[in-house]
Amino acid sequence: MGRDGGSREMSGADIIVRALVDLGVDTIFGYPGGAVLPIYDALFRQKQIRHILVRHEAGAVHAAEGYARSTGKPGVVLVTSGPGATNAVTGIADALLDSIPIVVLTGQVATHLIGSDAFQECDTVGITRHCSKHNYLVKETSRLGGTIHEAFHIATTGRPGPVVVDIPKDVQVATARYERPARFEHKTYRPKVKGDLAAIEAAVEMLAVAERPILYVGGGVINSGPGASQLLRDLARLTKAPVTSTLMGLGAFPASDPQFLGMLGMHGTYEANLAMNQCDLMLCLGARFDDRVTGKLDGFSPHSRKIHVDIDPSSFNKTVRVDLAIEGDVGHVLEDMVKLWRARGHQAQPQDDWWSRIKGWRAKQSLAFTQEGEKIQPQHAIRALWEATHKKNPIITTEVGQHQMWAAQHFDFEQPNKWLTSGGLGTMGYGLPAAIGAQLGNPKSLVIDIAGEASIQMNIQELGTATQYDLPVKVFVLNNEYMGMVRQWQDLTYEGRHSHSYSDSLPDFVKLAEAYGWKGIRIETLDQLEQGIADMLAHDGPVFVDCMVERHANCFPMIPSGATHTEMLLGPDQVAGKVDKSAEALV
Repeated sequence: MGRDGGSREMSGADIIVRALVDLGVDTIFGYPGGAVLPIYDALFRQKQIRHILVRHEAGAVHAAEGYARSTGKPGVVLVTSGPGATNAVTGIADALLDSIPIVVLTGQVATHLIGSDAFQECDTVGITRHCSKHNYLVKETSRLGGTIHEAFHIATTGRPGPVVVDIPKDVQVATARYERPARFEHKTYRPKVKGDLAAIEAAVEMLAVAERPILYVGGGVINSGPGASQLLRDLARLTKAPVTSTLMGLGAFPASDPQFLGMLGMHGTYEANLAMNQCDLMLCLGARFDDRVTGKLDGFSPHSRKIHVDIDPSSFNKTVRVDLAIEGDVGHVLEDMVKLWRARGHQAQPQDDWWSRIKGWRAKQSLAFTQEGEKIQPQHAIRALWEATHKKNPIITTEVGQHQMWAAQHFDFEQPNKWLTSGGLGTMGYGLPAAIGAQLGNPKSLVIDIAGEASIQMNIQELGTATQYDLPVKVFVLNNEYMGMVRQWQDLTYEGRHSHSYSDSLPDFVKLAEAYGWKGIRIETLDQLEQGIADMLAHDGPVFVDCMVERHANCFPMIPSGATHTEMLLGPDQVAGKVDKSAEALV
């Protein structure tokens, strides 16, 4: 029986909209075209779902990602066939690598035209097969409702990810009966949520005897929900272990907590990377041993036993061999670990020597920088932005590049779902549409996109989307007039040959912002920084801040490509091929 007492005949387009309403969808990000006009007509005739018209399909997917990551609800995208679908591919791949639950509805040419190279036809299922968690081509209207429900189930359970539903135009027009499932269960796809108790017991016993433990935390803790972050704090207190985080895991553990060592990996802190290298037990929670984290594999944490907790069993032993793998939702596994630890009356091993070593590594102050003269150091700009906004509990998005790493290093996060960035795919142009999605999902929150002048131009047309929907998004650009990370690698690896990394012919961002109806602010010298940020926060509409920063600043610390955690570059004096050999003395 349907919700209204029985099923009834509806067009495919109406079935889609009705299924979305039944699934609790309140927002769709999209761009119309011929192959989805029946769905758009159905949207016109209803009031439950708001449609957000973006300016490019890539912006639609990134906005849906920002909405999903900041609210915990799946994001929904609606695009047309052919170029509409192909423009969405980068965002779909981004969501797959970063485990973001989104459902992408794409139009397709009529079923009898498929394979004929019809106008705006492409093989959407084939194109997205390897960059989506699952995809469908629905050829029968009677299967539409069930497929939509199944798509949401797959996108939001297990390891979250993007699901694509390709819908031919004639399927949208034809009619069939729709009945809301009373309770949806997939016949074969049933992710394991609860971890094996014997394996969890073994993990607890390994933790109880560890003298140099470390908790290595990834985005899986955040995906598991706010309860998982609290359980992580509980486990850290019980074990007294230091905690480090991947880029995607920032906010799962409070940055201000003395047990937090900061981010690890290529641009992580000295203490986090050295602790990972010298631990005797590593508990990996919802992370995947990414190459940006491990560095050179044969030198990665050579003396430790490793426990890996993840809901996706395909990540086990993919790059790093572990001693114990626990398949299950991180939150559920953490809950069992905390209960078992307390039930057995365990006490953490004395770790005075371990924390003494960490204190020595912290003394390096690897994130320290010098602010001299009137030119603004980018790190200083981030710290000033944090000082002015952190009490407002902002949501921060970023583009991709040096500014992204400086934000990760210097904007401290105390809670989950406040840090939205492109990790696995490293997608330039992510931050502005993600901020729009986050603002729509959190209308009362302060949302700031920390950007670079090169990356912001990838999807700068979405300024119009924020204007149309009266979204008070703030964009804070660190403008060094370079593709900064590219230029940094060219300095380090290519003897300073800056091949096409200078951002020539930059627009006047203030005038451009004003042309879109935004308030534009330019900050050029240090004495303008504090007031410029204050003016940004005082304006109740969208604001674009063009903050000029030191052009040749590099992002340190840094693990060079192919190096190990003990071979970090801590500053510009080591750029000429030197590494910090003092690390070996400290370990």
